[in-house]
Amino acid sequence: MALGDVAPFHRFARLYDLGMYRADAETLQVGLDRAEGTVETVLDVGGGTGRASRALSGPRTVVVDAARGMLGEARGHGLETVQGDAATLPVCDGSADAVVIVDALHHMADVEGVVTAAYRALRPGGVLVVREFDPTTLRGRGLVLGERIVGFDSQFYAPEDLRERLADAGFDATIPDRGFGYTVAGVTER
Repeated sequence: MALGDVAPFHRFARLYDLGMYRADAETLQVGLDRAEGTVETVLDVGGGTGRASRALSGPRTVVVDAARGMLGEARGHGLETVQGDAATLPVCDGSADAVVIVDALHHMADVEGVVTAAYRALRPGGVLVVREFDPTTLRGRGLVLGERIVGFDSQFYAPEDLRERLADAGFDATIPDRGFGYTVAGVTER
């Protein structure tokens, strides 16, 4: 099981929210609106302290993360949590209307497995929403360098490359938001 950059997130979980910005509900909603049906259950995969879950109002959210420390912080915010690897998602097939991965995919060692697991976890017409950083932008190149300097084994994808990965996994994938921070949204077949 290749879990990527889990250990540092477990160790620094109590300080994580101090250095991170809040997830943007409007940006996430643009992706969630692509779902073919009502979004009632969201898996916040690689969700850490639950920044994305806390930004969303309405649907039931479950934070899924491999780092126990991060999940402890999420529970401290009153969120439901499940410890597990994003590439195997310890949830039932077709159990979610949406999967969100916010600022985390680049830390996951098995991106193909993560995308495949998300597809399996989604109901027909469900949506995978991925917020990431574009390594082709000036700020993105700086982020890539910074993460390497601190010892992360991050793998960043340009928006079109990530869209293609979702499409290859069977998603109807689009890029509804571009820039240093961008969104790729993929819908499963009905």
